[in-house]
Amino acid sequence: MIVWINGTHGAGKTTTSALVQQLIPDSRVFDAEKVGETLMDITPGLPATDNFQHWPPWRPLVVETARRVLDFTGGTLVIPMTVLVEQYWREISAGLAQHAIPVRHFVLHADQGTLRGRIESDHPVPSPFRLKYLKPYAEAARTWLHAEAEVIDTTDLTPTEAALQIAGAVMAGPRMIDTRH
Repeated sequence: MIVWINGTHGAGKTTTSALVQQLIPDSRVFDAEKVGETLMDITPGLPATDNFQHWPPWRPLVVETARRVLDFTGGTLVIPMTVLVEQYWREISAGLAQHAIPVRHFVLHADQGTLRGRIESDHPVPSPFRLKYLKPYAEAARTWLHAEAEVIDTTDLTPTEAALQIAGAVMAGPRMIDTRH
């Protein structure tokens, strides 16, 4: 199965994913950003974009990589990856469903002030890339993202507490998300 940990930059996905991996037996972390980095390394470069997720190959390559890793290792893949474009999430989740791979989709949420504070405390300088995704995250959360996932509000949680909630939910069994909108 896949435990997809979504949320905008600064929500704590990377830290929480590593902790979730330690709590779920036979699990591994797969950073789908590495697929994007591979595409960014192609020379000459692919068409210019501000986000590798906009390149059409990224979504099916994430699906295929996850499928192949699961076929090889079994167990659970924990994937920390921001996906804020509904069409991209639909492509990824449909691709995984075609291979009968169950997905537990979690969103690490925090209020805008908390997220901004976390990003602005980045070292040594706040990331403009991360800051520019605060509004798109708020829009995705309002329109579709929170309806598609199990929301973990990290505003007042440590990464360990968030990881315990996610691992506990996964170990308790499947949760059905209504995707008929």
